[in-house]
Amino acid sequence: MSEITEDREKSKNVGPLRGLIPFLSPYRPALLAALGALIMTATLSLVLPLAVRRVVDGFSAEDAAQMDAYFGAAVGIAALLAIFTGLRFYLVTRLGERVVADIRAAVYNKVIGMSPAFFERIMTGEVLSRLTTDTTLIQSVIGSSVSVALRNVLMLIGGLIFMMFTSAKLTGLVLLIVPVVIVPIIILGRRVRTLSRLSQDRIAESSGSASETLLAAQTVQAYTHEAQSRLTFGAITERAFEAAKARVFNRSLMTVIVIFLIFTGIVGVLWIGARDVRSEVMTPGQLVQFLIYAIMVAGAVASLSEIWGALQSAAGATERLNELLTSVDPILDPEAPVPVPNPALGAIDFEHITFKYPARPQIKALDGLDLHIKPGETVALVGPSGAGKTTIFQLLLRFFDPNQGRILLDGTPLDAMAREEMRKVFALVPQEPVIFATTARENIRFGRPNATDTEVEDAAKAAAAHEFLVKLPDGYDAQVGERGVMLSGGQKQRIAIARAILRDAPVLLLDEATSALDAASERAVQQAVERLSQGRTTLIIAHRLATVKKADRIVVLDEGRVVASGTHESLVAEGGLYANLARMQFTDGQVAAE
Repeated sequence: MSEITEDREKSKNVGPLRGLIPFLSPYRPALLAALGALIMTATLSLVLPLAVRRVVDGFSAEDAAQMDAYFGAAVGIAALLAIFTGLRFYLVTRLGERVVADIRAAVYNKVIGMSPAFFERIMTGEVLSRLTTDTTLIQSVIGSSVSVALRNVLMLIGGLIFMMFTSAKLTGLVLLIVPVVIVPIIILGRRVRTLSRLSQDRIAESSGSASETLLAAQTVQAYTHEAQSRLTFGAITERAFEAAKARVFNRSLMTVIVIFLIFTGIVGVLWIGARDVRSEVMTPGQLVQFLIYAIMVAGAVASLSEIWGALQSAAGATERLNELLTSVDPILDPEAPVPVPNPALGAIDFEHITFKYPARPQIKALDGLDLHIKPGETVALVGPSGAGKTTIFQLLLRFFDPNQGRILLDGTPLDAMAREEMRKVFALVPQEPVIFATTARENIRFGRPNATDTEVEDAAKAAAAHEFLVKLPDGYDAQVGERGVMLSGGQKQRIAIARAILRDAPVLLLDEATSALDAASERAVQQAVERLSQGRTTLIIAHRLATVKKADRIVVLDEGRVVASGTHESLVAEGGLYANLARMQFTDGQVAAE
């Protein structure tokens, strides 16, 4: 997939709307019913002027009963027209809502499974914009514009046919106007199409900026960056407004030109028709009938010119959504995945791994790394910032694939297994705990959705979270707010640890899992982690001496390579990088080997 945020060649038509066909196909019966109602409304609209002609010419008829019948027929046709118009509106609008709901679900289902490399190229706020703003445009097209466009096409064709039967001469004059009207529709329509795409891109940029700063509102306020953030967002919003203004201006100009040309032409044609009535070439009823059909045709053309602009906007929105739906994840499951070892023992092997992040292709995050971890072993990964510790976790969970080498789980290459099944072997506690805007209980249950309340509470007790959770106003059922704003850093971390405990996976990944805890909580959690580690392979990224010392083995990383491995005591005795880290980070300058 090409870079999503790049400028792309803009298509000049509504071709991207073909991307909606797969979403409409499952609802063929509803589509056909709506089409049937639409044809009926167009047919009744075209029949109505015939009744009006009879009524007008009936004024001079001697038979009053016949005139009354014509009036009755006109009312009956109007009643049927009202019923089928309401039915068309209901069927089409419901179909639009259904299809857009399916599109939103399809886009979300696609994006939620994309690897982190995908989100290096597109902001989350832009994805959300496409899920909301773009789908709203599509809903208006399916639920209104397409239906109205088809009805107007029928009205245009049917009206021209009836006009021809009413007066071939006047119809010929009307048709001379058509090329003059179509030219500005095509020229300005292309311009609207391009501007619509630009406008949607600007709106997405605005959403991305707002999402980024709102999710970091406390940091923004702590650094008194509100004014600058407002200026930045204001500038982006203004660019979106300028793009929208240009789009609206071009659509308005197109509407003005088309309507003026249409009605000016029709007035001229009717002037000729009025002279024909005076010469008794036509009856007054025929002229009125022709007038109504002419107004219908003119209205249809004017409406189509406006709808064309809407279709251009929707084509841009569809194109943007199709980019997400057709985007190719750089991390793919094999066509015939190998079963995940069952039971998984937790043996992990990194063989000659070299890896560069897609966003930083010039820097090696891991450089020829070899690392072998035995089943049930607890290994601490230490090293300076940027040494590659977190990258090891990213590759283990297959968020990225190595550029060279391979990673094995119990002798099976990770890329030979289905990602979803393989990841069930791991339980991750990230350095920045992720808390969802739901209850504390559901946040813990995220680790295993089918867990019972008792299992959730047992996990919370093991993570030293039970005590503070029962003190919340609604206990475990207390809402914790967006990203856990109602909780302290340590409380969030304990919930994240409880989630991992509940998952009960063979391999445990702890990324600074106790970094946000006070001394008492850290001791409690450390004991929980020790219990949890029994019989499990555990990888720990840590800087605290207490955590590192209890590991079976310490692996020292530097610049993406393993530079030392051993126990705390042996590594301190060797000197080198680990001894420096122990001195600098673990013991406030005093090397401790005990």
